[in-house]
Amino acid sequence: MAVLVGEDTRVIVQGITGREGSFHTKLMLEYGTKIVAGVTPGKGGQEVHGVPVYDTMEEAVAEHPEANTSIIFVPARFASDAVYEAIDAGMKVVVVITEHIPVHETMKFVNYAKSKGTVIIGPNCPGIITPGAAKVGIMPGHIFKPGPVGIVSRSGTLTYEIAYSLTRAGIGQSTAIGIGGDPIVGLTFTEAMEYFEKDPQTKVLVLIGEIGGDMEERAAKMIEEGRFTKPVVAFIAGRTAPPGKRMGHAGAIIMMGTGSYQDKVKALEKAGVRVARIPQEIPKLVEEVL
Repeated sequence: MAVLVGEDTRVIVQGITGREGSFHTKLMLEYGTKIVAGVTPGKGGQEVHGVPVYDTMEEAVAEHPEANTSIIFVPARFASDAVYEAIDAGMKVVVVITEHIPVHETMKFVNYAKSKGTVIIGPNCPGIITPGAAKVGIMPGHIFKPGPVGIVSRSGTLTYEIAYSLTRAGIGQSTAIGIGGDPIVGLTFTEAMEYFEKDPQTKVLVLIGEIGGDMEERAAKMIEEGRFTKPVVAFIAGRTAPPGKRMGHAGAIIMMGTGSYQDKVKALEKAGVRVARIPQEIPKLVEEVL
């Protein structure tokens, strides 16, 4: 089984002819991801690493009706249009790698996606990987291996570090999702947890949070209320961050007495979650609950 992407995933790369789009298309293909088409306006008729390029999503889907997933490498000022185009073309999952998209634009397309039944991952995210089946993102595929641990994370770098530490400890992953570090993102922790709850392969969930916002507190409430029943291990980045300082991500800012490291850890521990103080503790904590 898999969460959101797997053996049946068929991908269209939007912005495939750009430097990042071309580079990561090659790596995704090498991983075994089935990329059926690319889209760059004005570049239709070309090929990138053997993938046919079209001017629009509509044209790409007409030629490749099996496509169900899009990944966006479009510059920020055009990215929202690309998201709408993907949603209107019927994509079930849209991974938005692009960063620096204005928050009000993200709010609009996330709301539109929900009305159409499309799952947005991101923006400003590393994407999603189901090890051994499909990688729709920019993460280094070789550090993941198939197994029973789901990962959902606000931090790309910490996703890689923790996945690698699990793999080195002989613990594989079911699916890893980097939801992005912006103040507004498409898929949230609780929404991702609903998918992992239904996934028979996932036996334990690793939740990687950070200061700012209240997503971790909402996740804790979901666990406490019994709406997520699998064991959860967590790590919260930003333990030493001073109040009012933004650390790294745009969403990682503590305001009005909410979103602090202490608030998040307290809520999670109250819900029975084991919280690691450093990322290297996670494999040991996972082994204890597997």
